[in-house]
Amino acid sequence: MAVKAKSLAKIRNIGIMAHIDAGKTTTTERILFYTGESYKMGEVHDGNAVMDWMEQEQERGITITSAATTCYWRDLQINIIDTPGHVDFTVEVERCLRVLDGAVAVFCAVGGVEPQSETVWRQADRYHIPRIAFVNKMDRVGANFERCLEMMEDRLGAVPLAVQMPIGREDSYAGVIDLVRGVMLFFDEESQGAKVIVREISEEYSEIFTAARMALIEKLADFDDGVMEKYLEEQPIGADELDKAIGNATKRLELVPVLCGSAFKNKGVQPLLDAIVSYLPSPVEVPAIIGIDGDGHELRREPDPRGSFCALAFKMVSDSFVDNLAFVRVYSGTLRQGDKVFNASRRKQEKIGRLMRMHANKREEIKEIGAGDIATLVGLHFTVTGDTLCAKGDSIVLDSIEVPEPVISIAIEPKGKADEERLLDSLSKIAVEDPSFKVSRDEDTGQTLISGMGELHLDIIVDRLIREFKVAANVGQPQVSYKETVAATARGEGKFEQIGTGKSQYAHVWLEISPAEPGSGWCFENRIAAEAIPAEYVLAIQRGVEAGMDSGALLGYPVVDVRVALVDGSYHEEDSTEQAFGVAANIALRQASLAAGPELLEPIMALEIILPEEYLGDVINDLNAKRSQICGMDAQNNGIQVVKAHVPLAEMFGYSTGLRSATQGRANFTMQFHAYARVPDRIAAQIIKKVRGL
Repeated sequence: MAVKAKSLAKIRNIGIMAHIDAGKTTTTERILFYTGESYKMGEVHDGNAVMDWMEQEQERGITITSAATTCYWRDLQINIIDTPGHVDFTVEVERCLRVLDGAVAVFCAVGGVEPQSETVWRQADRYHIPRIAFVNKMDRVGANFERCLEMMEDRLGAVPLAVQMPIGREDSYAGVIDLVRGVMLFFDEESQGAKVIVREISEEYSEIFTAARMALIEKLADFDDGVMEKYLEEQPIGADELDKAIGNATKRLELVPVLCGSAFKNKGVQPLLDAIVSYLPSPVEVPAIIGIDGDGHELRREPDPRGSFCALAFKMVSDSFVDNLAFVRVYSGTLRQGDKVFNASRRKQEKIGRLMRMHANKREEIKEIGAGDIATLVGLHFTVTGDTLCAKGDSIVLDSIEVPEPVISIAIEPKGKADEERLLDSLSKIAVEDPSFKVSRDEDTGQTLISGMGELHLDIIVDRLIREFKVAANVGQPQVSYKETVAATARGEGKFEQIGTGKSQYAHVWLEISPAEPGSGWCFENRIAAEAIPAEYVLAIQRGVEAGMDSGALLGYPVVDVRVALVDGSYHEEDSTEQAFGVAANIALRQASLAAGPELLEPIMALEIILPEEYLGDVINDLNAKRSQICGMDAQNNGIQVVKAHVPLAEMFGYSTGLRSATQGRANFTMQFHAYARVPDRIAAQIIKKVRGL
């Protein structure tokens, strides 16, 4: 039976993160079984995993949305979020890491550190999340624990500390050697691994264990003075002392404890739970959260249930039975059912209808939630992902969640007039749930465009529209989200003069546009004297420029990587208005953009292909035909090659089918957004001709 956590020190907020198919969900399923939250183990391949509750997840055997659950181990409450491994759903990982205190990185013992493993590791680095690593699938052919440790050092820049060693590998994998306690752990098959059998180190492994434990102590001595002192004096070091030293170094982000096992074969999961408890921080062991007030002053919120209430909404879910569900992490204070809170991000008051603890898609109603905990709120009407909730009268705003820009768009339209309103309503609900999904309208064609992080992302959304929201819709071909910039520096004049029987209006503006650093977005600079144009009109000019950035002079795509400066202009004391200066700024910007040589930018994807060596030539030739830039090749064991390349997204539609055909289904690839780059003139001319319908 679940035991309520007695204090903040007895809570762990963790995420399970990894590359696709490394075994995150299977590991989480075993954790739920061994902690008593589930009475039956769900399997991803059977489509009955607790954490993969969406129909699309069960059919495809992948995690699409992050699922939260709570379990209890050794009298501690562990809040777990199982995150997706596919790059199209990277925002799910981003928003979960934003609110977690620790993470378990799951690696495949065969594949090691794979592309998406690197992506989620960098995300965790950005949020300073302490991690432990679990090398899964030790029973697979080609499993190599030592290679995984090397890859963690080489690819992730991590300092891995092996706290376990595998007993056997591949078909002979039987259990683990605990290097801290000096015992062998086996997992009883009849009880589905629930019974852990502890034995002394056998003579066969005695020498290997001694060397491995000495290596652990030597490495740990670099990070702990107490261990260093005893090591130099050749004194024995107890398991509790080692655990404490490992935990402290892990929380300081100095090293990563590494465990191993086979979640599918029910081996190694209970020691992983012990490591979560021993090595990952509680809410009181992480720095106090920092936000800003309405005047821009810094505010701190300590993890105190009696403090002023402060929480971050990190995920929204549409629900057909109740209002939107808001997943929140509480940083300070206590929230009770029926309380009123202030949304400091939207400047709106909200009333809490109900409080719930989620177990994937099942709910358990609770009366209150305190600092350090994660739960779900019902009844919020204005709150979206990344908003700060605080006590009434407070105005603290926490850092929001970084959301990547969509890179692919498709046109969607209702099949009949009756579906039109339902389609827009359903799309708006999905957009509230998923901040990386955008809905827009093409003013020229009148089409509704939906944009996302990749083909799979949009495919899932269309599937949800049909099944979940019961909307009949037609879907067009994928479109690339191009952007525009300029090649040179140029000036443009904007003059707006309206003389009539009503109110006369006047504004005169000269703007200069010039290229800026790639990835810098855009910036506005005022270079005129204060008396030339009053400050309120300069603000109106800036707003006019901002509006113009949404639609470039070439094809109407958003404008990026430019610097816009106000260099001259004039006004009339009586006739000038803010509206007139906004219009004049837009005219000047368009004129300057056309004179500065507008250029198209296209999204470039970082591609990594893992394939047998015999297909290498064909795959490289195909990549060269796709305007790709080969960044490197890496030979691995068993004749496997890893090819890294940068490829325009426009060339990658349908690539999975082509690659499978060319390699008899033996290759796989991952792709993620890298940067925007200039479109070659020949290709740009074709795009312009197509968009303009010439």
